[in-house]
Amino acid sequence: MAALADQDYLQQAKANIAAARERIAGIARDNGLVALPSATNFVAVDCGRDGAYATKILEELALLGVFIRKPGTPGLDKHIRISVGPEADMALLAESLPKAIKAAQGAA
Repeated sequence: MAALADQDYLQQAKANIAAARERIAGIARDNGLVALPSATNFVAVDCGRDGAYATKILEELALLGVFIRKPGTPGLDKHIRISVGPEADMALLAESLPKAIKAAQGAA
């Protein structure tokens, strides 16, 4: 309740989350993927193929120290779900995603 009452903190937190969402969308775009619009603390990224390919990207990212999630529902399972985080985490994602995609393509 104290955090919600602190409007300066709340506005800063919201701005940080919005900036991280934009950063994730840019990283996805830079790697040929499509980020879905989001108003939450995560971004769903369409991997452009099927669920198996998205799973392979998820697995490769995990090997590189990046933990993400993936919906299991058919139709949504071709997406990965990337949570917002501090800039160090976003930098790790930017460095790791192209490697994960390359590895996933090699396995396909």
